[in-house]
Amino acid sequence: MNGNCYTERLHLQKFHSTLLNGSKLQSNIVKKLRMKELLLEEKINNLNIGDRIKMLRITQNRTLQEIAEASDLSKSMISKIENNRAIPSVAALVKISKALGTSISSLLEQDGWVNAILTTKQKATDSLTTTDKGYSIYPYASEYHEKKMQPFLFVAKKDEVIPHEVSHEGEEFIYVIKGQMRMQVGDVFHTLKTGDSLYFNCALKHGIMPVSDEVVYLDIFV
Repeated sequence: MNGNCYTERLHLQKFHSTLLNGSKLQSNIVKKLRMKELLLEEKINNLNIGDRIKMLRITQNRTLQEIAEASDLSKSMISKIENNRAIPSVAALVKISKALGTSISSLLEQDGWVNAILTTKQKATDSLTTTDKGYSIYPYASEYHEKKMQPFLFVAKKDEVIPHEVSHEGEEFIYVIKGQMRMQVGDVFHTLKTGDSLYFNCALKHGIMPVSDEVVYLDIFV
């Protein structure tokens, strides 16, 4: 065998060895990822994860339909998950946690939820979720367990918000961060500008309409 043939053979052997090692490495990575997924699914099964999802949704004063649309799941599936009649897949839990403004790790926390939560302006604006009413929202501090109030960041754009009125239990505080909007509470209309605020009883029918091209405001439900 001449030198060139011998060298080519060595190169082929090294190439085959590299392919084999790469295949084994890829197989090990896949196995490890699958193992982590199985452990996560087992953790989900051992927790009443539906109770936490339902509590977050109710605290945020949001409907089953809203969470279903935001997570691209059916309303009946969300209901089954909340009542612990169905165990969500990891993929479904990712979508639901995102819709609720939280994370899987927070939903699965076993030793109690955090007591202080910092939210940067960037995180809030990047995590806004568009609702079926035309405005976008971000629920602050979703990970906080059994909180007494629920603050939201709202962004509403002119000609995109669908006129509507709502009423529910509790009290509400609105503070305009930027822009101008018209707020109806009962039969009274209020014009709110940057820096203005309004506190009212949620049992009265209420709704907002942007006056400026965009209005950004803090809305706290108690």
